[in-house]
Amino acid sequence: MRALRAGTKVVVLGGSGFVGSAVAARLAAAGAAVRVVARDPGVPPFPAEAVTANLTEPGRVAAAVAGADVVLPLVLFTGSGTWRVEAAGADDAAKVNVGVIADAVAAAGAAVVFPGSTSQVGPGAPERIDGTEPDRPDSEYDRQKCAAERLVLDAGGCSLRMPTVFGPSSGSPDRGVVAAMARRALAGQPLTVWGTGEMERDLLFVEDVAEAFVAAVAHADDLAGHAWLVGSGTGISVRDLFTAVSEAVAAHTGLPAVSVMSVAPPEHATPIDFRSLVADPTAFSRVTGWRARVPLADAVARTVAAVAAEFHSGRIEPAHP
Repeated sequence: MRALRAGTKVVVLGGSGFVGSAVAARLAAAGAAVRVVARDPGVPPFPAEAVTANLTEPGRVAAAVAGADVVLPLVLFTGSGTWRVEAAGADDAAKVNVGVIADAVAAAGAAVVFPGSTSQVGPGAPERIDGTEPDRPDSEYDRQKCAAERLVLDAGGCSLRMPTVFGPSSGSPDRGVVAAMARRALAGQPLTVWGTGEMERDLLFVEDVAEAFVAAVAHADDLAGHAWLVGSGTGISVRDLFTAVSEAVAAHTGLPAVSVMSVAPPEHATPIDFRSLVADPTAFSRVTGWRARVPLADAVARTVAAVAAEFHSGRIEPAHP
């Protein structure tokens, strides 16, 4: 993997969020000059310039990205606290998910690395994808992702299409299915899967995601103009994942493991919720040398330990059934 050029000026829009904070910290550790931009960036616990900004206000994006070598627009608005964009709030979501990206592309005299999603291919794609599949998005979230990504690619930037990302996040305790299920298990509640739970998911630990973005910044010229799959390349069924979370919580607490139960899917479930999707990152790995390195069992255990520390400190509320 090519080393990041020391002093590279990287602006991380949404740099205080779950993924953004991990990426910004790793970039700083790799020697980049990092600017964290968010509504409330706080004081980053790593060397970085912190800028407070509402990026939907006119001119704020242009000011935020001024002087950057690379811009990472790691912003996301759903209105529901999950990856889903509610239909009633689609316009508000688009102001962030597409509008901020459009402003960044227009203002940046720099490379833009976009956070895409493997789900952009839509429910008709094969269960294992390699990046050659046509996009047929059928959710508002994926349509907005595709629209923003197209702006970035047409301007010579690149996109990293990620699967389910998980890991510790003190600012967003329910950010990611593993953390959310760990919180339920710590409260002694059963973990529920929709239907049989046999659909497979590709999961990527947030530290591996951060390394992928560092690799993308270092290889921005080589990746320009294309979307690249970033994943573990290995699937695990939702039922097996939740069982692993339950067992990790039991190992951490010394208490019996909570059960994993099947329930009827909710009305808001979509076709992609019931199909397997695993990403082959071979193309991205060939260009950058990146690969996922944290074993799933270790990543789950570390996430459980972090959630348990917050749970027992009282900094997060017990989960509700």
